[in-house]
Amino acid sequence: MQGVFLACLVDCFSTGVGAYVGDKRNILDYKRRLLAAKYELRRKLYKALCKDPELPSNTKEKHRYKLSKLPINSVFNRLRNCCIFTGRPRAVYEKFRMSRIVFRELASW
Repeated sequence: MQGVFLACLVDCFSTGVGAYVGDKRNILDYKRRLLAAKYELRRKLYKALCKDPELPSNTKEKHRYKLSKLPINSVFNRLRNCCIFTGRPRAVYEKFRMSRIVFRELASW
């Protein structure tokens, strides 16, 4: 299901139909969210092992190295709540995932 959604977004962006800045931002955001979900458990495991005071320092160092080799976009801090219609990153209502401007336009209908 996720692959179909991504293919639809990529197809829409590449054909130029409805292609605007928000499309590209939504594709990048979607890819980051997939990566973050994929590597979440691994990242938490490596972090917990790095902070464990009972482990020897060489083991901690090995897990720090593995943590540094994970993709940068797999970090949840890099995710940004963006409007799904325009891609606007500011003034976004989390519950609806849309910006205040789009929300006002849709509310005035």
